[in-house]
Amino acid sequence: MSLISVEDALSRVLASVEKPLETEHVALTSCAGRTLAEDLSALRDQPPFPAAAMDGYAVRSGDCAQVPATLQVIGTSAAGSRFTGTLSPMEAVRIFTGAPVPDGADAVVLQEDTDRVGDHVVVKEATRPNRHIRPAGLDFRAGDVLLQAGLRLDSRHIALAAAMGHGTLPVHRKPKVAILATGDELVRAGEPIGPDQIAASSSPATILMVEKAGAEAIDLGIARDTLESLDEHIQAARDASADILVTLGGASVGEHDLVQKALSRQGMELGFWRVALRPGKPLMHGRLGSTLLLGLPGNPVSSLVCAVLFLIPAIRALVGDQRAADDPAEDAILGADLPPNKERQDYMRASLAMQDMPLSLAQGSERLMLPVATPHLLQDSSMLSILERSDALLVRPPHAPAAAAGEACRVIRLERLC
Repeated sequence: MSLISVEDALSRVLASVEKPLETEHVALTSCAGRTLAEDLSALRDQPPFPAAAMDGYAVRSGDCAQVPATLQVIGTSAAGSRFTGTLSPMEAVRIFTGAPVPDGADAVVLQEDTDRVGDHVVVKEATRPNRHIRPAGLDFRAGDVLLQAGLRLDSRHIALAAAMGHGTLPVHRKPKVAILATGDELVRAGEPIGPDQIAASSSPATILMVEKAGAEAIDLGIARDTLESLDEHIQAARDASADILVTLGGASVGEHDLVQKALSRQGMELGFWRVALRPGKPLMHGRLGSTLLLGLPGNPVSSLVCAVLFLIPAIRALVGDQRAADDPAEDAILGADLPPNKERQDYMRASLAMQDMPLSLAQGSERLMLPVATPHLLQDSSMLSILERSDALLVRPPHAPAAAAGEACRVIRLERLC
């Protein structure tokens, strides 16, 4: 099977997500990182009443057209405890920020523009109608659609939903992502390790990425290099009703690479295998019944890159995220010379540093802060220490020509994704 492009591979992965997962209603404070399943309308006006924008005195503006003006203070309006009477001519009400403006008042005079004398207040600055008053519905009105389906919720959205009057939100169910490491050489981190073994590092990293992406991770442990062990672990994923099964390693063509064979004999429909990218060429995609399959490479850096490019978008597509297919890359400046690239799209581990760069414009010259991406000299896909020191993946298209330091490039910030 020939190599397919990264763009084609991602398109096929997302196309295999038939529809977003079902909707459930979740308490507002538990919705961070969840994806809204329905448009959300305001249940009330905000503010629900004309409210004071500053501390001071609620007055009739006409009484303060000529200053100084002496008004009788007849009460207090505080947030959560309004003044229930009505202002008559030459009267005022002490008022605090956020409190309802009393009937009859049409302005708020700042407290620093007044002098209080017993139960009277002397207004020293003239005012005008609606001064320092937030009208009812200034922010939004009941029925306004303010949050759209497909939005991944953060603290800003939660605050707005609360102000709209919602205590629970309709969100898509969290996808269940089963993660299966494979290989006789692997042991769980912290367990006794033999002379020919290594600690499984891809699986804990993938679990954390899955959870950060808003899914429920199911750790299936480590399958040995036998069809019987693989069958047992694959069945565990099916028993758990996994929406995605992620295998780590074992999908290549060696004698011990049995993942494809084990999945095929259980009914896998293979979508593609092998993608024109570096690192991560032996990437597998398919379906096993209702479960989406992603076979990531065994090398830890390769598996992380593939998770960034394919697993996270698949998770977001499953929850109807309106930005699931967005390109995560951004503009940067190259910090070192690079030779021509070959036929695979390259994702190089790189450090980022902000640098003041000249920006030539039609009407002069300005300065702009841009990230400068400098790739590490060593890019072996097994080297996690290089990954730990990296801030981003520097993206180089297939057959890109040689590039010099200072030229434009594209990077994917690791902090945003994993």
